[in-house]
Amino acid sequence: MSAAGANGDPDTGWVTMPRAAIVSRLLARGMGLGLLMILFVPGPARAEEPRLTREALVAAVERGPGPVKGRADAPVTIVEFSDFRCSYCRKFWKETLPRIELEYVRTGKVRFVYRHLAALGPPSMRAAEAAECAAEQGRFWAYHDLLFERAPSVTFTDDGLKEYAKELGLDPARFGTCLASGRHSDRIVQESAAARYLGASGTPTFLVNGQLLIGAHPFETFKRVLDAALSRAGIGPDGAIDPGKPPARR
Repeated sequence: MSAAGANGDPDTGWVTMPRAAIVSRLLARGMGLGLLMILFVPGPARAEEPRLTREALVAAVERGPGPVKGRADAPVTIVEFSDFRCSYCRKFWKETLPRIELEYVRTGKVRFVYRHLAALGPPSMRAAEAAECAAEQGRFWAYHDLLFERAPSVTFTDDGLKEYAKELGLDPARFGTCLASGRHSDRIVQESAAARYLGASGTPTFLVNGQLLIGAHPFETFKRVLDAALSRAGIGPDGAIDPGKPPARR
């Protein structure tokens, strides 16, 4: 599991970057609250000068463009911040995610969103970029699964990442051009910085309707958290709306 910084403080960003510097970097790279509200956050335009708030940033990572599974109107949203080189992320992918998909995503209760937290050096960054290049051809999840399936023997060189794309039948020229361009790097930096700002101190980190959950917890832990979130949303154990409990507003 990767550390947020030398002291493990969730307020730190890139190893020892303070929160103020993270905010500055987000603003400099176009992920300030004003742009987030224009692009991602539902609702009318704000007349006052926008400020970066946790609520708006959570809304952005939940609803902004990116890989997603499940119904758009699911009452619970999970956001995973993950690194393809992280062994704990692979453990979650292998042992826990399939059960969440089966019991919650496919039943319409949960919407699952993937975000990058490239925390383990340049190869993590390149793997994330490669996954986004696969997404351009509609194959993010297939590429995501292949990287985790092949770990720890997966090769994170550009040549290796291109080979995995060819294995999935992606257009090699288009994929190679995308990877060489680096056009997804800013977005990956933004998502990683957002994760730090929201309190991520390791990978994987999750938001469950905005509630922070750090680590590759077993399915039973996720089940307790998800069932509690569904209950707060007025959804009973069988997925039916509980008439005695008004849906929570989010």
